[in-house]
Amino acid sequence: MSPIAYIAAIIALAIVLFVSNKLPVVVVAMATGLALWATGILTLNQALAGFGDPAVIFIASLFVVSSGLEITGVTAWTGQLLIRGAGEESRTRLLLLMMGLVALLTALISVNGAVAALLPVVVVIAVRLKRNSSQLLMPLVFSAHAGSMLALTGTPVNVIVSEASADAGVGDFGFFEFALVGVPLLIGTMAIILMFGQRLLPERNGATMPADFSRHAKTLVEQYGLATGVYRMRVRASSAYVDATPSTIDLAAYASLQLVAVQQGESAEPLRRPLVAEGDHLLIRGDPETVASFAAEMHLSFREGEADAGQGEETLFNRQSGLAEVVIPPRSGLIGQSVFPGMVTESGDLIILAVQRAGTEVASSTVKGDARGIALQAGDTMLLQGTWKALDVRLDDPDVLVVSSPELVRRQAVPMGPGAKQAVAILLAMVLMLATGIVPPAVAGLLAAGAIILSGIMTVEQSYRAIGWTTVILVGAMMPLSTAMVETGAAQLMAEHLVGFVGDAGPFALLAGLFVLTAIMGQLISNTATALIIIPIGVAAATSMGISPRPVLMSTAVAAAAAFLTPIATPTNLMVMGPGGYAFSDYWKLGLPLLIWFFVVSVFIVPLIWSF
Repeated sequence: MSPIAYIAAIIALAIVLFVSNKLPVVVVAMATGLALWATGILTLNQALAGFGDPAVIFIASLFVVSSGLEITGVTAWTGQLLIRGAGEESRTRLLLLMMGLVALLTALISVNGAVAALLPVVVVIAVRLKRNSSQLLMPLVFSAHAGSMLALTGTPVNVIVSEASADAGVGDFGFFEFALVGVPLLIGTMAIILMFGQRLLPERNGATMPADFSRHAKTLVEQYGLATGVYRMRVRASSAYVDATPSTIDLAAYASLQLVAVQQGESAEPLRRPLVAEGDHLLIRGDPETVASFAAEMHLSFREGEADAGQGEETLFNRQSGLAEVVIPPRSGLIGQSVFPGMVTESGDLIILAVQRAGTEVASSTVKGDARGIALQAGDTMLLQGTWKALDVRLDDPDVLVVSSPELVRRQAVPMGPGAKQAVAILLAMVLMLATGIVPPAVAGLLAAGAIILSGIMTVEQSYRAIGWTTVILVGAMMPLSTAMVETGAAQLMAEHLVGFVGDAGPFALLAGLFVLTAIMGQLISNTATALIIIPIGVAAATSMGISPRPVLMSTAVAAAAAFLTPIATPTNLMVMGPGGYAFSDYWKLGLPLLIWFFVVSVFIVPLIWSF
């Protein structure tokens, strides 16, 4: 067999395997690269060269930046803005705000990151406003596809197209150059969804809905009787407690008060120093009159507005600290150990606020300090308080079962939490570097991801987990296919056939043919894999016709973004299928008019901006 015949067979088999979904896409992609080596088409270095490509490094770094924004609560903050701005009555306003927000986020942090961040927010909005999630989630995803064409970082395809343009000798695309075509795509998408979406989309909810943690803190403090009467008071310089040991803080004269914890400075961590200092805080539980009297006598100051409030939700659950509920499982090493409310755990950075047994609070059998306390039993639940970092680290313990992951709770319920300002600054710096072209995209991405880690927003281990390895491996493994198609002449041969098919119809017919080919393949396999197959064909066809490859490449990017007709077209299409309660046939009803609009933009508007 000739090399071209081998390539045709490899591509056909890869498409069949992608569509059948019998094997993981990463296995199919890796097998494609190995098959190119095994048939002698590429050397081993060429077959694996994609994993060291700058585009792959850049795509991986975007996942880290995206996760950093989510962890710090930046996406939760944007979600709350959406809820406040949308109101409860206007469907049009809700959709406009939601689609505009997801498009903007997509342009900065990619389709997968934006949809993953806003999916739970939109589901919560559907629940609160008593709307069907199916009416909101598909518009969310399809607007994200359109928003991916607003900037270089919107999708891996944009990065690949830009690099292909540079390799073709006509220069890469600027960071915001994609917006020249992305803006009309987004406007048309929003108009179609607003006019026809309600009739073309089903009216149903998904069987599996993401948990809503937006009111998690209120639920916990109410369940454990801490909704009111919890105060955090600052130790003044004139207080008698300055330079005293925590054990000397005696509340015997205030029978209704309970000392929950002594916290170090503004950190919300239990005191680690032997002596109390100015600026430390006492966490007190009791009635407001007695607390006020105690504060006046001992020279303690309330936080602004807390003297009258005493809300446990605000005092215990905020940007610095959070709450976690844990269950004592059978065979836990903690069974039989004695604890009491206000006790600091062995690690020294978590506080036990309350213990419940069968849903009822268990009173300590003795005063604080007595070793008997409450003997833990299997099935007991404890409410723990500490910094978010301490909750993340310390609760990874087989002796307890965490009811709700603190990390998931924080991402939804703590807008603009610790590190949010740094994350936003890092994002803006990355966008500035990409927009000005001062450094290559891969360098900008690596610098931003490195800054996320060095600033303490994420650990190295968290950054590993944040990367969408399926996408990274898919892109890296499929890139050598483009190399093989160019080196063997397969791309040139297919381009000649395509040029021969369109005949004298001209470059517009070429764009139409490439769009149809790309769009059809993009509904069945990854649009990234599709782009990697089509790009060398398009470049070769443009060269054969003596036209610039820039409009051909941009048209290919638009066609690759038009992945609307099936749930398997993109991970995000599949992501909303369960929560939206969608069937396979629901996608094409709204997707078809959007596909037609993308065709119009790709074939007729793109050449007006990037001339042949």
